[in-house]
Amino acid sequence: MVKNILITGSTDGIGKLVAAMFAKEGHTVYVHGRSQEKVNATISELKGLTKNESIHGFVADLSDLDAVKKMVLQVNDEVSHIDILINNAGVFKTPFSVNRNGLDLRFVVNYLAPYLLTKGLTPLIKKGSNARIINLSSAAQAPVSYDAIVGKKEVSVNEFYAISKLALTMWSFRLAKELEDIAVIAVNPGSLLNTKMANEAYGQHWSPANKGSNILYDLAVSEDHKGITGKYFDNDNGVYAKAHPDAYNETAINELIDFTNKLID
Repeated sequence: MVKNILITGSTDGIGKLVAAMFAKEGHTVYVHGRSQEKVNATISELKGLTKNESIHGFVADLSDLDAVKKMVLQVNDEVSHIDILINNAGVFKTPFSVNRNGLDLRFVVNYLAPYLLTKGLTPLIKKGSNARIINLSSAAQAPVSYDAIVGKKEVSVNEFYAISKLALTMWSFRLAKELEDIAVIAVNPGSLLNTKMANEAYGQHWSPANKGSNILYDLAVSEDHKGITGKYFDNDNGVYAKAHPDAYNETAINELIDFTNKLID
């Protein structure tokens, strides 16, 4: 069955690799990137590689929540339904530490943007068949510091990245409870994969990039994961595992969701 699949951050890295995997199978693939030039180049490359003409694209800078809102409107206008949403886009090392609203860039791109995007696309996802939402978490997860998010406390780049990924995981578990008949999985695709983000951040990698794209593919369409929701998959060990304890703390999750909704309103 041909699926409609939207993958954020898919002009390079594991997002691009998994987009190619889906396109080769004849699915309708929607790629996303920050620039029209990169999105167009990715669409052309994937069409040539896969001989699939059903590849389309959206452009939005996920550090700008207004741009995310515009993308939501565009997707709702142009797409009939979404079977698979992969919130893959993420940042670690950036030239600027905060966005124009003074919020840490990692927290915005890695958590707030997928939260806002998914919320706006939920009606389309509800129309999908065996719909699944895959959120890119990480082995790095740290308790959410609201003082750090609003600039009252300084934390390291590594800690802010880990904060953003735990926030994403906490929300994923809540979303799984809220959405009936839609699977929501948070996944650590693998630590230090051979991607631009990891190489820029650490100057090294431990595993090939396709380790990450392969697990994204499996979680999105494999029958092995059908019906599983509200879980965290650790691809460093290849199993469903326990996330940070805060991901199961309803009080902490409620505080995060309340804080989030105030930020995006």
